[in-house]
Amino acid sequence: MSIDTNAPQNSVLRLIEVEKHFNLGNSIVPVLKGITFSVQAGEFVSIVGPSGSGKSTLLNMITGIDAPTAGDVLVTGRSIHGMSENELAAWRGENVGIIFQFFQMLPALNLLQNVILPMEFAKQYPRRERRDRAIELLELVGLADHLNKLPNMVSGGQQQRAAVARAMANDPPLLLADEPTGNLDAATAEDVFGIFLRLAAQGKTIVMVTHNRSLATRVPRLIEIDDGIISRDEVNGVTGST
Repeated sequence: MSIDTNAPQNSVLRLIEVEKHFNLGNSIVPVLKGITFSVQAGEFVSIVGPSGSGKSTLLNMITGIDAPTAGDVLVTGRSIHGMSENELAAWRGENVGIIFQFFQMLPALNLLQNVILPMEFAKQYPRRERRDRAIELLELVGLADHLNKLPNMVSGGQQQRAAVARAMANDPPLLLADEPTGNLDAATAEDVFGIFLRLAAQGKTIVMVTHNRSLATRVPRLIEIDDGIISRDEVNGVTGST
């Protein structure tokens, strides 16, 4: 397991001895077993592991959807699991952009409106600037010609591009991608992955959970979860913690 006790206190993301247990009847099932790692500003990290290894549970810890049984999760230096549900929802809207496997675009809103919505929810950016920012983000992901189309009028790859733009709407310090290419064909997955590479090159901090090892190994840092522990943590092919 990677231990980062010397990690800078201003890490964008820190997990400190995170454990998660679930009760199953009279049994306690451990899913995460003392996970510790940190992610610095501008890092692009992939998290891989077999089904049941704890990847999804780990992502739920980072987003605040679920709380650890023990340990702590800090995003931009703040422990997130002491907040109320309302505080957590407001915090998430400003600090974490999430890209889902199945896009989760609101079907009754066009792509432009889907990207504007997080800014309205979090009251980020003056109202008069939100539309221009959403257009800029959709142009960034190659959807300048599809602003006014409903999600069902564009391809899955285009929906995922729009989802990336939506995740960036409030310029969060952390982008989390949950199997972002899992519902796409190989060529489209490569296209979407290229967007992540470009964003990382521009300094965005990205954590991507994926089953696609061919993509994961092209990310600058790879963390492998196996049976609830970190079995591998490599930066540019060199094993070690950061």
